[in-house]
Amino acid sequence: MTKFIAIDGHGGSGKSTLAQELAKELGAEIIHTDDFASFYNPINWWPLVIERVLEPVRQGATKLSYPRSKWWADHKPEPVVDQPVTEIMILEGVSALRKELREYIDFGVYVDTPKEICLERGLARDKGNEGKSDEEIVAMWDQWFENEDKYLVRDAPKEYADMVIDGTQPINEGTQRIKELISE
Repeated sequence: MTKFIAIDGHGGSGKSTLAQELAKELGAEIIHTDDFASFYNPINWWPLVIERVLEPVRQGATKLSYPRSKWWADHKPEPVVDQPVTEIMILEGVSALRKELREYIDFGVYVDTPKEICLERGLARDKGNEGKSDEEIVAMWDQWFENEDKYLVRDAPKEYADMVIDGTQPINEGTQRIKELISE
């Protein structure tokens, strides 16, 4: 039976980096919530994860295929096609520990990083997307954080998580600890 590890935290907190390292260590595949969410749909994308990933895995799927969401007008992401279902799958992204997904999650991690650092990382990553100015990108991030804050209040993922990792520290220690905890 496949186990799901969910890695949650603010945008820019270090979730993707942790997920990539953990996937290498565990031979796991990663499902990104960003493949379902977008700046245009930051909150109500979660039924797609259940329909296209979590339920199929629960019902024995060995491969996953699904379209990926567009983050800006000219963004045309390739669909996910025949992604293997591994013994451990990682669900990575903002609100991966939301209440609606918890029945599918076996182990939750929250990457705790100050918003200022998240914003710096996010701005560095998103600079030039959609041809927007730095001010427009900051405004998009401000709106994104507003939506994240509503989620954080509603779902309290940090309190729900089995483990909280400091996103300002090297991730290898967190990776090792997660491996130990999920094998217990």
